[in-house]
Amino acid sequence: MNPYRYASLSPMTDDVAVTAPPAPQPGAEAREQRAWYFYDWANSAYVTTTATVLMAPYLTSVATAAACPGLPDGQKCLQALDVLGIPIDPGSLFAYTATVSTIISALVLIVVGAIADRSERPTSLLAGFAWVGAVAASLMFFVSGTSWQLGVTLLVVANLCLGASLVIYDSLLVRIAAPDDRDKVSSKGWGFGYLGGGLLLTLNFGLDIFHARLGLDRSTSTRISLLSAGLWWGAFTLVPVLGLRHLRGTTAVPVEGRRGLVTGAFVQLRDTFRELRLFPQTMLFLLAYLFFNDGIQTVIGSSSLYGSAELGFSQSTVLGVFLFVQFVAFGGATLFGAIAARVGAWRTVLWSLGVWTIIVIAAYFVPARSLAAFVVLALFIGIVLGGSQALSRSMYSQLIPRGREAEFFSLYQAMERGTSWFGTLTFGLVQQFTHSYRHAIIALVVFFVVGGLLLSRVRMREGVLAAGNEVPAVV
Repeated sequence: MNPYRYASLSPMTDDVAVTAPPAPQPGAEAREQRAWYFYDWANSAYVTTTATVLMAPYLTSVATAAACPGLPDGQKCLQALDVLGIPIDPGSLFAYTATVSTIISALVLIVVGAIADRSERPTSLLAGFAWVGAVAASLMFFVSGTSWQLGVTLLVVANLCLGASLVIYDSLLVRIAAPDDRDKVSSKGWGFGYLGGGLLLTLNFGLDIFHARLGLDRSTSTRISLLSAGLWWGAFTLVPVLGLRHLRGTTAVPVEGRRGLVTGAFVQLRDTFRELRLFPQTMLFLLAYLFFNDGIQTVIGSSSLYGSAELGFSQSTVLGVFLFVQFVAFGGATLFGAIAARVGAWRTVLWSLGVWTIIVIAAYFVPARSLAAFVVLALFIGIVLGGSQALSRSMYSQLIPRGREAEFFSLYQAMERGTSWFGTLTFGLVQQFTHSYRHAIIALVVFFVVGGLLLSRVRMREGVLAAGNEVPAVV
């Protein structure tokens, strides 16, 4: 281990030498950005095929088979699973699993961020987390019958590793893009991810449609699709690992003997929470993001379950609609990047939250088996999905001090995709007590409204200057 101490903006921190990552080199930017995009391409296969489309309804069916064996198709299971002595509705198991993984992530990811900033090779850390997550995702192939416990365990591991790898991945945005380019680069990364996730989902859509002709039952074809997402994630992670392997940690001043990598990370983590009060606009953004991103993530993670369990669509139909969303989202991310270049990311995200609010309200009124209404809803989700997330990432990158990217992005990532828990807990509780996914989806309006109100109070220019960063031409 190499003990390092790095930049603190607070006078409370001792034996500190101010060091920061070098500014992106123009000649290498394009190559680094292309390699960076590929991690979005890699992990989006898991996010799309497994976390968003297949695992929620599949794990629900496995849990239902355990709680209500022999239940006829179309009937609701009114028996509860016994989870550590707590009765859990099988229909809420996935939402509660996402909640548990988020709570664990909130405790772990902030430490991962502090360690990543102090690590000599942050890209190697990204690779380690990504490949462990990919293995967990691949092992979901073995979730079958009534083995919901295995599914829950693998989901928690995969989601935790996804979040940890994204802490490091997001922090590298500062190294590969200048301030005026980050909205564009972040949006392009999200768009690239939607293309990758959409391509694999297309293949899995074909497998789902033709599974009978291939001699497979629906369960087996679903498990093969889950396996493919894990393999895709692991294989394409090689591109950013090799392309960004030259990047080093942000610190280069050794601490005199007494603090190792992990111990020093905890010390710096203590300083981070002390110093957050020096960045009030960053804190306010994080609070706003906590709310509106929870709403976005819960809509994403629960949409397939809503489409199948509440609206009565087949798995093939839900897969097809989500495939449509993937490619619309690619265009949406590109569109939002162009809009942000003209009016700024802050205004663009605020507008998108208004659209999200309308989407959730409209979802409550979509009639069962109304494919046209479901597709129109999916169209609007696709338009705002990639842009709102990509621009939030680039906005936050402007509000954090250089040399502390992974550490501060760990706070951000604890609220990022697959790790929100207020929303999933609300969705699960409302469904459990009302036995209605419609009531659960409409409850999410509060997250977009509160998040939008808080974001409207963030003064971006003031926050960028307070973090010691260059103010972009358009904020």
